[in-house]
Amino acid sequence: MSLGAASLVLARPSVVPDAVVLESMFPTLSEAVANRLAGRFGSLAAHLPPLLLWQLPLWIGVTEKQLRPIEALPALHAPLLIASGTDDQDTKWAETEHLFAIANQPRELWAVQGAAHVDLHAYDPSAYQARILKFLASHLGNEARSFAVPHHGSRFSAATAPG
Repeated sequence: MSLGAASLVLARPSVVPDAVVLESMFPTLSEAVANRLAGRFGSLAAHLPPLLLWQLPLWIGVTEKQLRPIEALPALHAPLLIASGTDDQDTKWAETEHLFAIANQPRELWAVQGAAHVDLHAYDPSAYQARILKFLASHLGNEARSFAVPHHGSRFSAATAPG
């Protein structure tokens, strides 16, 4: 999910992956912290993120500016599927759309209707498998096709970016 997706993008892999699926990735650590605190503390949370984030260099030796997947994403040159729930309050849909807008081609955006910040596979396993396997098959060829699962309808909608 979000932390794993951000970790991959921030790692800036030296070998270009054949295909990448980023699920519920946050654009910046600052936004991730602010969204999560707002969801738990409401308007009282507005001043908390800076108090937490200034501690990063003390605890883990990095700054918040080094933890911005949105700045590293343009360096990823692999076929990309960005998936997120439309009701996700930890990674807002507008943030997902912004990530998609700056991603390289080929890219696809998958809006998981009604899903919050949850495991999208657990939310609807058959639709998830069908969607992800279709994407992987289109970029990995026969290796992914052998695992294809038929699609029997879902609550999801998919959009492919214009070429």
